[in-house]
Amino acid sequence: MIANLLGRLAFEPFAKALPQMGDTERAALEAGTVGFEGQLFGGKPDFDRLLAMPPNRLTAEEQAFLDGDVRELIAMLDDFAIDEARDLPPAVWQFLRERRFFGMIIPREHGGLGFGHFAHAAVVTRIASVNVAVAVTVMVPNSLGPAELLLHYGTDAQKRHYLPRLADGRDLPCFGLTSPYAGSDAASIPDTGVLTEREIDGKRVRGFVVNFDKRYITLAPVATVVGLAFQAVDPSKPEGQQQLDITCALIPVPTPGLQIGRRHRPMDSAFMNGPIRGEDVFVPMDWIIGGEPQVGQGWRMLMECLAAGRAISLPALGAAMQQGALYVMTGYGRIREQFGLPISRFEAIAGLIARTAADLYATDAARRYTAAALDAGERPSVASAILKVQLTEAGRRAVTTGMDVLGGKGIISGPSNLLGVAYRHAPIAITVEGANLLSRALIIFGQGAVRCHPHVMDEMAAVQAKDEDALGKALLAHAGHVMRNLGASLFGAGLKGRVPTGLEKEARLIARVSAKYALTADLAMGLLGGKLKRMELLSARLGDVLSHLYLAACSVWRFKAEADEAMLPFARAAIRFQLEAAATVLHDLHANLPSGVLRALSPLLLHGTGHLAPLRDRDLVALSEALRTQPALVARLCPDFAPPATGGLRDLADALRLADALGDEVPELNRAVRRTNSLQAAAARSRDPEAALAYLRAADKVIQVDDFPAEPRSDSR
Repeated sequence: MIANLLGRLAFEPFAKALPQMGDTERAALEAGTVGFEGQLFGGKPDFDRLLAMPPNRLTAEEQAFLDGDVRELIAMLDDFAIDEARDLPPAVWQFLRERRFFGMIIPREHGGLGFGHFAHAAVVTRIASVNVAVAVTVMVPNSLGPAELLLHYGTDAQKRHYLPRLADGRDLPCFGLTSPYAGSDAASIPDTGVLTEREIDGKRVRGFVVNFDKRYITLAPVATVVGLAFQAVDPSKPEGQQQLDITCALIPVPTPGLQIGRRHRPMDSAFMNGPIRGEDVFVPMDWIIGGEPQVGQGWRMLMECLAAGRAISLPALGAAMQQGALYVMTGYGRIREQFGLPISRFEAIAGLIARTAADLYATDAARRYTAAALDAGERPSVASAILKVQLTEAGRRAVTTGMDVLGGKGIISGPSNLLGVAYRHAPIAITVEGANLLSRALIIFGQGAVRCHPHVMDEMAAVQAKDEDALGKALLAHAGHVMRNLGASLFGAGLKGRVPTGLEKEARLIARVSAKYALTADLAMGLLGGKLKRMELLSARLGDVLSHLYLAACSVWRFKAEADEAMLPFARAAIRFQLEAAATVLHDLHANLPSGVLRALSPLLLHGTGHLAPLRDRDLVALSEALRTQPALVARLCPDFAPPATGGLRDLADALRLADALGDEVPELNRAVRRTNSLQAAAARSRDPEAALAYLRAADKVIQVDDFPAEPRSDSR
């Protein structure tokens, strides 16, 4: 009775308050599944459920591939030479094909490696720690593209033909979605295909005549099969019914009318990227992914696949940038001395190193947890968007911080440069596969508000079905949800579930901030309704808080999964930094709510978030000192980093290995070099002169930078 009355009274104003939503937007919102991020959004995190997710596991075959094939590939890579050549060496291209790097996600029965998501991510991360261009070349065929789409939606004939060829590299794929006039608004692509028939080999064949203009397409210049998204049109249908919606097809290269092969140069990187254009390209119905029944289903297909793929490839690049930067900062910080001390002992640098390490612990925890969820069969679309944004931003942050630590060493190009190429590449991951600006402002909270909230989707479904009774029941449940979070915000949120010893206080803080976030999200949605969709600064903040909570919670899971007591200080620091960031954003959010009443109530609603016990300076210095004196801790934080066979990173790894062998004698050797200004004289005083000289020469090689012959000067007079 009450529910029915409430539904009747609320139906019209609630229907007006809900944002208008087209079919393509609805498909994006409904894609994927909801995991622990839903509990954080609802303000009721159950840590037993979080910790029930099993740890990451590699099969024997996956581990052997990482230890063998990937290591062999890395030994072939020269980052500077590849960057200068703007292409991979022919031997590397051949190796990638022969060892089926392009078929990691393709099942064994189709000729692929059949790897899980965690193994796929580990391979990309390890390659990217040495060379981003090779990592991108490997990740694209294994990410959103023809293979993924064929596996889920292809016809049996398409799978039989293409999957073995994609697995062994006989076919190299690319996928064309972005157009010059449809970038972030990818669903509005203007490329059209008109349904028609043509006579081919004496038979009438149904298909589409497609005209398209695509750009920013990775692997396009070398692709032998092009995945294409276009707007399908059937002119034979009545007016208003001719648009069949986005459709995905596979086009072999060459095909009449298809123009392919020119290159873009994203930040002058060596990986292949370029435009694709087509004029009156005939696409038979057999080339439509899934055949004629899948015409018009392309956007749903893309969104469902992206829910998984977005959590793997670009986050792997971000993780590689972070691990590489931390390795460089800690290693160079030990080797390089100023004022008679290793530079990592100066607090200004120690603080940067500690924050980077804590950042890496949290982001890699989220990456690993989400990979475990994917391997368990989930498709966490909101979490994958969080990962894409947070990992790529953290990668950029880490590399920029590393450049600050390197100083002049970091800005001189050449084989000895430790982070220069990664620094130049960092904006690429930020920009592609859903620009972070868009993902923060629209996707994480926009999709999260519908998918993660325990009642909003029920309310929307009731309005769409014009079911007043169902709407009333959903609203009553929603009201109870708000009151529970109001109570938890005012009087404290209890801890649900058991957490690892040493992280109890941090878990309680996560629960507290989660309840305050859930209340804030409901207040914002209730106050602003559909207008919140257009208030992108507010919705971005709401998405950021959820992101920080997710990274903090995943850090609890990681510590439990790894059971490594030595990592407890880093787990605590990671959680504290994420919660501090979440609280800061919450305060900014409340300060910008368009309601004087709510702003006045904010101190009460946000009580207890003003100072979430952030780390003190002495804590940061202690973390950095632990990394300086215990290299094993760096290895645990950077398990995917592998130095290449040549170049500056190899030099740094060699110097650190030799320093570890000498132990506590290194400081005295460095002082002796300053006194004598001679490597040989300094080494002669060592208990092992040969080892000492090897170290000093290696350290000197790390400190030096490259120079090149002067270019001829033109006479400007």
